[in-house]
Amino acid sequence: MSLSPELRKRLAEVCDRHAVVERSLAEPEVLGDPEAYKNAAKEHSELSELVDTFDTYQRLEKELEENQILLGEDDPELVEMAQAEIDSAEARLPELEDKISLLLLPKDPNDDKNVLLEIRAGTGGDEAALFAADLLRMYLRFAELKGWKHELMDSHPTDAGGFKEVIVMINGQGAYSQLKYESGVHRVQRVPATESQGRIHTSAVTVAVMPEAEEVELDINPEELRIDFFRSSGPGGQHVNTTDSAVRITHLPTNLVVSCQDEKSQHKNKAKAMKVLRARLYDKMLEEAAAEQAAARKSMVGSGDRSERIRTYNFPQGRVSDHRIGLTLYKLEQVLAGEMDHIIPELIQYFQTEALKADSDADADAA
Repeated sequence: MSLSPELRKRLAEVCDRHAVVERSLAEPEVLGDPEAYKNAAKEHSELSELVDTFDTYQRLEKELEENQILLGEDDPELVEMAQAEIDSAEARLPELEDKISLLLLPKDPNDDKNVLLEIRAGTGGDEAALFAADLLRMYLRFAELKGWKHELMDSHPTDAGGFKEVIVMINGQGAYSQLKYESGVHRVQRVPATESQGRIHTSAVTVAVMPEAEEVELDINPEELRIDFFRSSGPGGQHVNTTDSAVRITHLPTNLVVSCQDEKSQHKNKAKAMKVLRARLYDKMLEEAAAEQAAARKSMVGSGDRSERIRTYNFPQGRVSDHRIGLTLYKLEQVLAGEMDHIIPELIQYFQTEALKADSDADADAA
């Protein structure tokens, strides 16, 4: 396998664009415009890895040709060295071809965005709510290990220390690219603390991962919103405060409802609720666009369907199994402690490979 002439032409165009952007970074009009400089620097960064990989590929091709010529020399030691270089280049070139193909895939424009993470207890009552709290700690610890920050947007705790629902904003470069495949049903199998017979119970928690939507990306008509204020309350009906600071916002065209009661300030609760609403509407828009594309191409990669059971956490066996990629790890404690680098990179590689297959199939159909 080698890069086709069409692919080489496409790569040459990328290299030309990279050079143009690189020159623009030194131009006074770009340097004097913070927004233009930011956009140019981002594009330069996105193109650089592909250009560097293609440069390495071309250098190895040239070395391969030169060493193949040396095989005709009379010096056995020189021939042996040339053959070793040839073997090395022939092993690396296919890897670089695969990397180039992946880097040429359209980049998800949401990958660099912050994440709105929603965790909801499903079947299993108190045990599901307790596991929702476990998952929240897992993701927040993962975020901490990545150097990301988080902000609690809304929560509905239970008397037992779990959560019926909890929403957090995770702020960090590339947060969505790392967490976007976590959407789905997470199943837990363990013996609840309240179970006297030692029987294993199965409970479920739903996770939704949505990119943060900026105001410029989504225009919400204030006339299409119904905003209600009510008194915040905690577990057991105990009042968090005695003022009507909690906010409920209903988006009338879609009937989406969000609420926030964690802040004592009505204004802050409203601002947080609007962030959640904006992210949900943006996510709905993305899902509808993906569904249309799937209908056209008869395939969908990484839909993040939240009705799908994606992972099982089995406590008696200390096992974590991701059902989408057939991955099983006996590192339950480490994973729940936020050490997810044995899972997330595997998921990203799997979905990138699936996207590459879909892209190849689409090209074949077009041909």
